[in-house]
Amino acid sequence: MPIRAAIFDLDGTLVDSGLDFDLMRAEMGLARGLPLLEAIAAVEAEIAARCHAILLEHERRGAQRATLYPGVAPFIDELAARGWRRAVFTRNCRDLTLHTLARVGLEFDAVLSRDDAPVKPDPAALLQICEAWRIPPSECVVIGDHRFDIEAGRRAGTRTVLYTGSGLRPDLREGDSPDYVLACFSQPHGFWRWVEQIDLEA
Repeated sequence: MPIRAAIFDLDGTLVDSGLDFDLMRAEMGLARGLPLLEAIAAVEAEIAARCHAILLEHERRGAQRATLYPGVAPFIDELAARGWRRAVFTRNCRDLTLHTLARVGLEFDAVLSRDDAPVKPDPAALLQICEAWRIPPSECVVIGDHRFDIEAGRRAGTRTVLYTGSGLRPDLREGDSPDYVLACFSQPHGFWRWVEQIDLEA
């Protein structure tokens, strides 16, 4: 069956929010390099509450300054024109995710955040979205800039696309190779050729 749905990450994929995770860890007193949400979950409740407050403040500022990466809006429009279902699944909080999407003028069929489901790389939200759409995961593609996106997609059974246009480090591990690498939404011709090849093989 052809690919007919896409689930996107938000920060570093659709928008540049300028979030500095190393600065957040420094302000929280957490070790460098640790996944932020997992590191917060491992500390005492009082410290975790302070860390969450710092995180929300950074996310709030990021939502106010977020800008679309080049070509994102036409790419989303092309998906809609082709009849694809479209969703966002992010490790951000729900309120600021919705605020960000409204600010940059993007609309999706579904939006899930860390307030709605276990965070990536857990695939539960991806499976939830596919089930709600009655679309097999194999007919869906996950697009993101980080290894958590790729890992979650693989665990869910979707196709996976690594977006590299943000210039951020994806921190891929062995076995995390995506099915396709997209360097720029403004030049999606290779992506569509890849999709068409999958359709032919189905």
